[in-house]
Amino acid sequence: MRQVIAGLFQSLDGVVQAPGGPQEDESGGFAFGGWGVPHFDEVLIGFMGELFQGPFDLLLGRRTYEIFAGHWPKIENDPFADALNTAAKYVLTSSTEPLAWNNSHRLADFDALATLKETEGPRLIVQGSSTIYPQLLSRRLVDRLFLITMPVVLGSGKRALPGAAPTACKLVDHRVSESGVIIAVYEPKGDVATGSFAMEG
Repeated sequence: MRQVIAGLFQSLDGVVQAPGGPQEDESGGFAFGGWGVPHFDEVLIGFMGELFQGPFDLLLGRRTYEIFAGHWPKIENDPFADALNTAAKYVLTSSTEPLAWNNSHRLADFDALATLKETEGPRLIVQGSSTIYPQLLSRRLVDRLFLITMPVVLGSGKRALPGAAPTACKLVDHRVSESGVIIAVYEPKGDVATGSFAMEG
């Protein structure tokens, strides 16, 4: 069975929109595209390097796929670009438009992803594609979730995990960089437990 490793870059107020560049996602008049880039330091770069060590395939939503497909095939003499270009790309999309990036495959729905997850093969790493996370979590398809929180408040923009089913998580790794980036890695733990601080009497 394959593992699904999903991760998001978020601001302190939970915004995940367009961390990687000004034109990444300007919907809703979002004016802070690229807000994550200044916070990439040695700790974060090291973590991302570990994440992509060894065999992996990519799991992407259609919008992120188009962004990646327009960028990474043009990059030469870069080991990370070579790894992305070589990896299989599985794209969750209802569109039947051709997927031009090398080694790309369409997944029509989350049932198709669940079937793929049952097969033998490399880890499936989710990048970007924040709109597919609620369904991934609700269907319990995520084996590990990493949240990379940057020391910035954005005030508006698309937030992480809207509409996801309530799920408890267990912290399995964490790192804090000198620049204030917090990396937290979780595994789903089951149902959400509740309690009360009310005094009995």
